[in-house]
Parts: sequence; C-alpha cells; structure tokens
Amino acid sequence: MGYQHLLFPQDSTFLVTGGAGFIGSNLCEAILKLGYKVRCLDDLSTGHYENIAPFLDNSRFRFIQGDIKDLDTCLSACDGVDYVLNQAAWGSVPRSIEMPLYYCSNNIMGTLNMMEAARQSGVRKFVYASSSSVYGDEPNLPKHEGREGKLLSPYAVSKMCNEEWGRQYHLHYGLDTYSLRYFNVFGRRQDPNGPYAAVIPKFIMQLLRGEPCVINGDGTQSRDFTYIENVIEANLKACLAGSDAAGEAYNIAFGGRERLIDIYYGLANALEIHREPVFGPERAGDIKHSNADISKARENLGYDPDWSFERGINAAIQWYRENL
Repeated sequence: MGYQHLLFPQDSTFLVTGGAGFIGSNLCEAILKLGYKVRCLDDLSTGHYENIAPFLDNSRFRFIQGDIKDLDTCLSACDGVDYVLNQAAWGSVPRSIEMPLYYCSNNIMGTLNMMEAARQSGVRKFVYASSSSVYGDEPNLPKHEGREGKLLSPYAVSKMCNEEWGRQYHLHYGLDTYSLRYFNVFGRRQDPNGPYAAVIPKFIMQLLRGEPCVINGDGTQSRDFTYIENVIEANLKACLAGSDAAGEAYNIAFGGRERLIDIYYGLANALEIHREPVFGPERAGDIKHSNADISKARENLGYDPDWSFERGINAAIQWYRENL
C-alpha cells in the first residue's frame, strides 16, 4: 500500500517537469522524502515558485527554470537522469478550445522534446501525464483502456497524441514509456484561482471567502476524483515496472464516482457554510460522466490506491483551511 516503502538505486536522480505545479511539486516533495535526488524543470507559466520554495535548501534538489518547447533545455535537464516524470503541460479543456495552437506546441511538441531528450540521455523510465479526457464521447462506464471515443477538445487531442508518441518511442527506440491517464486529481497545493481552476479547490475557496459557487450544468455530471497521494504512488510504481508494461496507457484513479452537486453540498456542510450554488451553462468539450477501471494499472504496475475520495477530501479541506 502506498509508496513510502519503494526502493530505488541509492544515487537515483529524478527529473520532474512541471515540478512547480500542483502534481509536480507533490512528486518532488515525495521523492525528496524518500531520499533521492530531484531536478525540477518548470517555466513557471502555470506553476508557482512558492510550491518549490521549501525544497530549495535541500542539497538533493535543483530547480531549472526552462521551457520544454526548447529541445536544448530538455537535453540539458535530462543529462545524468535516471527517471523522468513528465508533468509539464497546460491543462483545462475550455482553455484548449480557445488556444489550440499553443496546446499543440506546448503539450505535444514539448512532450516529444522530452521523450527525445530522455532517449538521447539513456533515461531508464519515462513516465508522463495523460488524461481521462482521451475517452471523449465513449459512453460506457467504467472507462477502460482501449475503448476510447471521439475526442472532444484540443487538450484531449494533445494527450492522445502524446500516448501514441510514447508507444512509438518504446517500439522503435526502446525507451520505456508509461502513460498515466489521470482522473480529476485533487489535493494540497492545487491552485484555486483563475477561470480555469479545478472544481474542488475553487469551491472550497469560494465557500471560505463568501463568494458564489457556480456549477456548470445541472450538477449531475460525475467524476472519479483522485487524491494526489494515489497519483504519486502511480508515478513511482511506473518507474519500477518492467519493460513488458511499457508503451502502454493506464487509468490512474481510485475507481469511485462523485456527482458535482453532491461534492458542493458535502464541502459546504464540512465547512459549516450553508449557501446554495449558482448554476451556469455546461462547458464545451466536457465529458458528462467519468469513472475508471483501474485493473490494468493494478496488474501491470502494482498500483494499489489507498486514499479514498472521503479520506482525500478531508485532508484537502484541512490543507485549504490552513493555507488559504
């Protein structure tokens, strides 16, 4: 259970791209606690310097401010690295519809640059963030790898394209790549601000500040919300997986299903704030329901998440109470 018992060679070096972001900074922190070296590559376009500030005095941590769209930067960052955890990407389905060219250059070419740099540098494992958005309009639940529908946003296109490049790099160049399809990750250090913020931190912030909470649609849409600790476990276990499991995509979730309207009232009750939400229009490109079959990740990666939604949401509420 968990990842605290995992062992890597003593002098292992991990490169976390997007390491100043929500998921990336949590990965950096977890790896440092395990006793290994961490390089963090981030251009700070969506990540925050304060997320990594606590690590800067650690002799095993190094921050590189740079852009994955620049191949030379990627090559320099990968030099001498054993494991790459590629989290660098721009998120948000609605924003990708507004900025398709940027999502192509940043999410697709940036990830391809990282794969090429990892290949040239002899990296052992290349683990990268994909998304449940690749299931598109496939209506069946739970979502199962190999059963995808038509893609609904440029963001989803970028993630599916990265998965195919990952397969190609394993097939032709022997780079062990592992695609992790994240399902609605939440937890400490997730940014609650801005028009594209994720729903859980945004609701918590708005409730605490007395601001109106807007639910897009009728609130019956459901998600497989996944606490950050489960995602850390998946990344580290992928680094220890065999080559026979490489070149594949894996659902990373807890396997549950929560409706947005229920989450809103659950958060409001937990915070002892009684205020009705505001309902707005549905967001373009959104999937209505999302729930993951995680059996493939269990079998091939040894993924065994132990943070349920309830346990995770209580930890998240506590963190935002103390840090907002």
